[in-house]
Amino acid sequence: MRKDLVKYFNRGRIVELMYLSKAGEISKRKVRILKVQGDIFYAYCFKQKAKRTFRIDQVLALAPIFPHERGVI
Repeated sequence: MRKDLVKYFNRGRIVELMYLSKAGEISKRKVRILKVQGDIFYAYCFKQKAKRTFRIDQVLALAPIFPHERGVI
């Protein structure tokens, strides 16, 4: 998962991810990765409209959003 995060970060891609929160809730988010560091990454979350910190081991699935799909953010 870390390898994919770094790849999408380097390409400047917006990604959609399925994430498991500390409370055990699964959420679907669109984010722009800002930095990958160790076991965490920082991203701008379009759902929360804020910068957020995510744990890489809590990411359940990850996929890039292509430019023609960005209008649905």
